[in-house]
Amino acid sequence: MVKSECKIRVRYAEVDRMGYLHHGNYAAYFEAGRTDLLRELGISYRQMEDRGVLLPVRDMQIRYLVPIGYDDEVVVSTRLKQATGASLVFEYTISGMNGMLHCEAKTTLVFVDATTRKPMRSPAFFNQLLPSGSVE
Repeated sequence: MVKSECKIRVRYAEVDRMGYLHHGNYAAYFEAGRTDLLRELGISYRQMEDRGVLLPVRDMQIRYLVPIGYDDEVVVSTRLKQATGASLVFEYTISGMNGMLHCEAKTTLVFVDATTRKPMRSPAFFNQLLPSGSVE
């Protein structure tokens, strides 16, 4: 299984008037998790883009469970659930340092040719980074 964890402390600029992490900022936390996971596989977003491959988000589903407050430290756990054809599916959880589950989410990203801006199959250089049998 391809999995990564990163710690993030909620900054004041990320919270709403109630002092909770604003719902619009969760996507940035998921991106931080994906970025770390790709680095652990051996490639960065920048390297993918330099090789002519973009990975835009096609779909995002979020289930908010417990609010996250200002200055809370959380762990974003990211798992590459599926890597098939032209897309990647990532699953996330955001938990507090005490283990409390705050959020569950899923994103689907699509491989896109940077020049033509058209969807493409997963490039061979990326497929070689995936451990055998690690994703569905």
